[in-house]
Amino acid sequence: MPNVFAERTRRCRRRLRAVDADALVLFPSTNLLYLSGFREDPGERHLLLFVPADGDPVFVVPDMYGEQIADESRVTDVRTWSDGDDPLELVAAVADDLDLRGGHLLVDDTMWALFTQDLRRALPEATFGLAGEALEPLRMRKDEAEVEALRRAGELADEVCVEIRELGEDAVGMTERELAGEIETRLAEGGGEEPAFDTIVGSGPNGAKPHHGHGDRRIDYGDPVVLDFGAFVDGYPGDQTRTVVFAGTPPEEFDRVHRAVLEAQRAGVEAVEPGVTAESVDRAAREVIESYGYGERFIHRTGHGVGLDVHEGPYIVSGNDRELEPGMVFSVEPGVYLPGEFGVRIEDLVVVTEDGRERLNDSPRTWRAL
Repeated sequence: MPNVFAERTRRCRRRLRAVDADALVLFPSTNLLYLSGFREDPGERHLLLFVPADGDPVFVVPDMYGEQIADESRVTDVRTWSDGDDPLELVAAVADDLDLRGGHLLVDDTMWALFTQDLRRALPEATFGLAGEALEPLRMRKDEAEVEALRRAGELADEVCVEIRELGEDAVGMTERELAGEIETRLAEGGGEEPAFDTIVGSGPNGAKPHHGHGDRRIDYGDPVVLDFGAFVDGYPGDQTRTVVFAGTPPEEFDRVHRAVLEAQRAGVEAVEPGVTAESVDRAAREVIESYGYGERFIHRTGHGVGLDVHEGPYIVSGNDRELEPGMVFSVEPGVYLPGEFGVRIEDLVVVTEDGRERLNDSPRTWRAL
């Protein structure tokens, strides 16, 4: 039994008691993966993990998953139901065994309505909340194994970013889609399990759309190109953005905009340390961009937490007064977007350390090809 999952379960039990909840009820999700080690996509069958505040976790799973979960999960109590059975009978029996009939249960934040409604039918005396109330504070502070996986994912993103930028003039004439395919091929060849999200290659005016993705526009000389990509490594994602010009002379205003974003990104990273608030990091980056006169063109938060999910807490945004703690990992990614012209974004992942911060990305941040 991997100690990491046992320790997470112990911490989860303490959190459940702290928020006056009796158990978590999880379904296939990153929450379930975090506590059990078992990864699966949601399906139409009832596959649930009960994690009580007192006692050992219990899986309720279809017969076809019984052996697989026993092999792949750290949970030892795995109870199965067969097609043709009513799975809610087993759900009710487990609730009885764990004394949860009238308890307060925190269900997975992403659980399908089908299963939440079934839980309410099976346990009409129970009350319900969301699992994030207990799990979000735990998942925000990464343990050593998680940070190391994120570090490896960051190194892979760095390596591929350098390789892609070395294409230089050879990238001119490629479509965004073709370049995205090249990026994803190299991520896979470097050990990435799968892309962490839809690779962004935003050339010219498409770069002014923060979540453009990639299309059939061909990269031209002088085009600023926003490159935002990463891959999962050991279950954790990379996420890095650079804005580059592969060849030719960029628009007249581009160098000034890039300088503003680069200085803002540096200010945001340097503001990170234990005890400061998430919103203070956002403010540090935003004030630089405002000083250049582009405040209205910085149209999103400065960053988001990264872990088993590419987007999770803490969110680096105005109004978030959560204090940063060692082990928190998040992006710092200010951007400026000039509609119809171009956009600039620079992003690194950062982990809060005991006395400051560590960047998990370190590929060149200049806009010039390498």
